[in-house]
Amino acid sequence: MTVNPDGSTTFEGAEDAFDGAADGAEGETFEETIEEVIEAGVDPAIYLLVAFIVAAVLYFLYQRKNRNDQDDYFSSYEKFNIKLPSEVDEYYSVKEKCMKAGWVPGKPPADKSNANGPHRVMAQALMKRAIGDIPIVTFIQKESAGMNKLYSQSMCSVSQWRAYQNAEAMVSTEVDEVRAEADEIEPGWSQVIWRQAMQYHNMLKQKHEMEQKAAAETAAKKKEIEQRVNAAKKEMENKLSPEEAAEKMAKELLEAEEREKDSKKAFSNGGVKKGFLEQKKK
Repeated sequence: MTVNPDGSTTFEGAEDAFDGAADGAEGETFEETIEEVIEAGVDPAIYLLVAFIVAAVLYFLYQRKNRNDQDDYFSSYEKFNIKLPSEVDEYYSVKEKCMKAGWVPGKPPADKSNANGPHRVMAQALMKRAIGDIPIVTFIQKESAGMNKLYSQSMCSVSQWRAYQNAEAMVSTEVDEVRAEADEIEPGWSQVIWRQAMQYHNMLKQKHEMEQKAAAETAAKKKEIEQRVNAAKKEMENKLSPEEAAEKMAKELLEAEEREKDSKKAFSNGGVKKGFLEQKKK
C-alpha cells in the first residue's frame, strides 16, 4: 500500500490485477466467439472476404457517383448526341440505283435538259441531303466558340469535351463528303453547294412558318366565328325565355277562367247542377 501526497492510498498491483482480469475476460470472450464459429463450421476467412467485397462495392459506387457529378457539374453533354438526317441514307440509295442505270461519277450528262435523267436525280438527292444537314451544321458552328472557350479555361468536363469533339468530327466529315459528291455530279459544284443549301433551307423554313401562321390565323378565325354563333344562340335563347314564360302564363290564365266559368254554371240558380257530383259512367 502506498500513501499519496493528497492523503489517498493506492494498493500496489491493484491496477495490474484489474487490467489483467479485464484482458482475461476479453480473451475469454474472443476465444469463446472463435470457438462458436469453429463449432458452427464457418471459416472466419469468409467473413473477411464478405467484408472486403462489400467495401469494394461501396467504393465503386462512390467513385461512379463522383464521375457522374463531375460530368454534370457544368452542363449536360447529351445535346451533342446528334445524328445525321435520314436524307444521307436516301442519297446513297438513289446513287446506287443511278449507277445501276448507267450513271458514271464525274462524267457530264449527255442531256442536261432531261428532268428524269440520272444526273438530275442525283443532283436533287444531294441537295436534299445538304438541306437536311443544315440544322446540325449550324448547331456545331454556334457551339464551337463557346466550347473552345470553356475547354481553354478548364470549365467543362472531359466527357463533355469529348462528346463535342465527336459531334464536330462527324459533322465535318459529312460536310466534306457532300462536297466530294457534288464534284462527282457537277465539277466545281462543291464551291457553292452549301451556300445554295442554306438559301433553300431558309426559304423552306420561311414557307413552313408562313403556313403555320396561316393555319393558326384560320383556327383563330374559326374559333371566333364559333364563339359568335354560340353567343348569338345564347342571346336568342335568353330572349325567347320571357316570351315562353308569358305565353305559358297566358295559357294558365285562360284555363283558370274556363274553370271558373264551369264552376259558376254548376252552382247557378242557388243549386247544384244535375250530375255535377255524380260519378261519370264509364
